[in-house]
Amino acid sequence: MAPADEPTTLFKQDGNFSPNYSFMTQAAEVEVDLITGQVKLLRMVTAHDCGQPINPMLVEGQLEGSVVGGMGQALYEDVIVQKGQMMNPSFLDYGFPTFLEMPEIEAIEVETDDPIGPYGAKEAGEGTQLSPAPAIVNAIYDAIGVDFMELPITPEKILDALEAKKKRE
Repeated sequence: MAPADEPTTLFKQDGNFSPNYSFMTQAAEVEVDLITGQVKLLRMVTAHDCGQPINPMLVEGQLEGSVVGGMGQALYEDVIVQKGQMMNPSFLDYGFPTFLEMPEIEAIEVETDDPIGPYGAKEAGEGTQLSPAPAIVNAIYDAIGVDFMELPITPEKILDALEAKKKRE
């Protein structure tokens, strides 16, 4: 190996890849049309431990963006593959939320002091991408008494689940 190709630093450490952890919680309020199966996300509340936010407006935008991303995963985004071919390869065919579907979003920045992060800050937005879908699934369960194990929760899936529930009762 030529000297220029040799690594200058080796990182050999086992263990934790994250210098800190953020905690978050979310709650969703939905309305489910029992005739069409359409879900309307009315309101999302997201609370996120972001350490000391360096730019609070940016953190709020990150939290709101994460809610929208999770909303898309829960209700709209579906990659359809048949015989190895993607059937919805463009934005014309791939479902995602638009401005018209946006719920009221309450973003709460929970400030803590992180001794490792710059100026006490932690990540702001990455962690909150994980929790909107479970919050929406739980809100749908509270609304109609049917639990879903597969995303997205489409109107067709809701109508099928309601029909199956009716047959069981």
